Amino acid sequence: MDSLESELERARDLDASALADAIETIGFECTRCGACCKAGETACGGGDDDSDDATDESDAADPEPHTATVFPDEIRELQAAGDYDFRDVARPMPYGIEQTPDGPRGETFEWALQTDECGDCTFYAEDDGGVGACTVHEDRPLICRTYPFSVGLGGTSQPMGEAVDEEGMVRAHECEGLGRDISRADAEELAAALKERAVRELEEAIGVRENYRPTERDGVVVHDSEGQKRPDGTPIDRE
Repeated sequence: MDSLESELERARDLDASALADAIETIGFECTRCGACCKAGETACGGGDDDSDDATDESDAADPEPHTATVFPDEIRELQAAGDYDFRDVARPMPYGIEQTPDGPRGETFEWALQTDECGDCTFYAEDDGGVGACTVHEDRPLICRTYPFSVGLGGTSQPMGEAVDEEGMVRAHECEGLGRDISRADAEELAAALKERAVRELEEAIGVRENYRPTERDGVVVHDSEGQKRPDGTPIDRE
């Protein structure tokens, strides 16, 4: 397996024009269905429990909350854009955290966009007709700007499970907007953001590795590229 540093060099050398070609070949147009922003169809009564087809599946566990990685500087940008508190924007990645009688405990890596009581992205909204929209669209993180695409490099994230289509270095993940016509200008804009995201993810992964320090602190500790932090973003070394 290549090192993170070598993968970072590969990411920096990605040909944005070739990425745009691949995106054009796959095709994409956002339908504003909101699937990439929501926990799932059964969250908060999204399912139809009164239908004749209802089965024991209606009693199944709630879907996992929406989980989208957000970089530390993207959190600050969103805070500044809307005068939000840190915890209005982000929450610790849930992996590695366990619920105990004394509250949540554990160590985790990176941050996810905050979710509402339904598990949906807190910045997602729907109009009366069910058409979705991002309330921070102009300031949305790179993971959101580039969905449903990723690049085939080690150390980069693969959102929403396995790829359902691919072309060259570009992977496409489950989305009803795939296969639709996309303009060259939109493909190039998406490709530029996709390359930037690949570089940023690898830079962040290297920063996390270099700044990781084991800790015996109680409660939840989040390791990101800037060090160890509490769930409200406060650096532990300031406690």
